[in-house]
Amino acid sequence: MTVAEEVPSNTHGEVLRQALAEVKRVIVGQEHMVERLLVALLARGHCLLEGVPGVAKTLAASTLATVVGGSFARIQFTPDLVPSDIVGTRVFHPSSEKFDVELGPVFVNFLLADEINRAPAKVQSALLEVMAERQVTLAGKTHPLPAPFVVLATQNPIESEGVYPLPEVQRDRFLFKVRISHPDAREELEILHRMSVKPPRPEVVLDPEKLIELQELAEQVSVHQLVADYVVRLVMATRAPAEYGLEELADTIEIGVSPRATLGLVAAGRALALLRGRDYLLPDDVRDVAVDVMGHRLMLTFDALADGVDPDEVVRRILAAVPPPLVVWNQGPR
Repeated sequence: MTVAEEVPSNTHGEVLRQALAEVKRVIVGQEHMVERLLVALLARGHCLLEGVPGVAKTLAASTLATVVGGSFARIQFTPDLVPSDIVGTRVFHPSSEKFDVELGPVFVNFLLADEINRAPAKVQSALLEVMAERQVTLAGKTHPLPAPFVVLATQNPIESEGVYPLPEVQRDRFLFKVRISHPDAREELEILHRMSVKPPRPEVVLDPEKLIELQELAEQVSVHQLVADYVVRLVMATRAPAEYGLEELADTIEIGVSPRATLGLVAAGRALALLRGRDYLLPDDVRDVAVDVMGHRLMLTFDALADGVDPDEVVRRILAAVPPPLVVWNQGPR
């Protein structure tokens, strides 16, 4: 069955394929990253991109924001950043002899937090309210952020000076953490051909109102009870691995994933199903997003960290040990 045959709405399916194609017209390769960025938008989730310099993290985020439409701001996080630099502050005007609130750059639809791990703890705390509540409190008054709102953050894993590792509570606020590697030789050659002349400019495909409509459509994707049970079993396997035949992980996992992982698996799976042209969730959708949803939420033991255990590999072992259900959807005659 082709994607075109599965699409429940030709209009929605076409516009999502067009948005993906427009981003890929600028970004060479990195198809997993591009797809996850769009899935995060559809699922109303924030996305953390981790990779070495020069692998198009910032370009991908800014390109997607252009394609989707809406307002966009980029904040370059630095060690001397203070909370008022991002959320705003009160400013005294001598002419009126009163304080006015000046809103910060976070009041946009798409916020690119570049090198987010360079900001100190106070800035990260201010960003927590922005990400979790989608609002900012200034001078005792709450200011809601525009809808839709999403944080696309980047971080460099190889830096050791002037960086502040993200606290667990903030990592938990990200729906996805996507690791990005170097392109292969074929993609490197294509980058040379495409970007050494006049680089392609993305065109606007969506708008905020259309994106909200697609987000609501993603929330209506059907979830079978067996698939919901599978999601719960995957999550519980991180908390009590011995009960799922994974006794060897008992000394590896300190704390399993939070309930946000359960909600994130379903939300991301629904968005991926919509992107693939379906109005129902399959176990394969959940399995495809599981590593990006659960890996950064796992807390490993000290010994596991010392041994260099990769949390993503732990999630893959859980996926291999917890069998998915066989779900047959009655789609009716074609």
